[in-house]
Amino acid sequence: MPSRTGAKTHPHHDAPDTAAAFRRLSSLPDGPERDALRDEIVRAWLPMAHRLAGRFRSRGESYDDLRQVAALGLVKAVDRYDPGLGNAFESYAVPTVTGEIKRHFRDHMWTLHVPRRVQELRNRVRRATQELSQTVQGRSPTVAEIAECAGLSEDEVRTGQAAAESFSALSLDAEMPGSDGSWSLGDALGAPDPALDTVVDREAVKSRLAELPQRERAILYMRFFDDMTQNSIAQELGLSQMHVSRLISRSCGRVRDQVMGDTDDA
Repeated sequence: MPSRTGAKTHPHHDAPDTAAAFRRLSSLPDGPERDALRDEIVRAWLPMAHRLAGRFRSRGESYDDLRQVAALGLVKAVDRYDPGLGNAFESYAVPTVTGEIKRHFRDHMWTLHVPRRVQELRNRVRRATQELSQTVQGRSPTVAEIAECAGLSEDEVRTGQAAAESFSALSLDAEMPGSDGSWSLGDALGAPDPALDTVVDREAVKSRLAELPQRERAILYMRFFDDMTQNSIAQELGLSQMHVSRLISRSCGRVRDQVMGDTDDA
């Protein structure tokens, strides 16, 4: 049925005759009457939008989500269409809806964020590879062959091939190659190293320890590095165990307060 301003026939069964409705829509001011007519036009063209969504069903996205994206594209097409230009609404709506669906795949279906140019390289490399696979027997197309077929440089082909691996991610439960099922990708992930905190603390106190009196430095070294008991240190230095205990507590408290003060100043 025609949807142009003139009497021309559409090739698709889901292209309703909304030419008069669009002319009326363009003349109405904002308000309930215009909103109701706009909704009526959108509902009339929804079968066409759903048909376009069906073309992308095999690309890993649910059909219901694709229908919603297509409906959004249709609403945009209805709002932006100008019947005064004399073109059929279908000729404007089809690329608008299709573009909205492709944009959805570009922006939401990649596991990793990949620049649009790299996504386009990936698509060109994929199409060239599929085309060459029909003619090359018994092997995969080479980078040079793909580059020639796609009109790209070999570096661009490699970039497109690498981008293909970013479209989806492996599960952390995926089996590691050669592990016989006993080792998963998650098992290979690193974890925070508790020794890093020790390194940070050691560097923080190093300069403050150097400022302690020599005897107190010696006592701390014997206690915490030589693992000597307080009694052993007292006998070594000719002091009482109680005095050694007080010196250790005083030295540690002094260093702690100075380091904490450095942190507050930072």
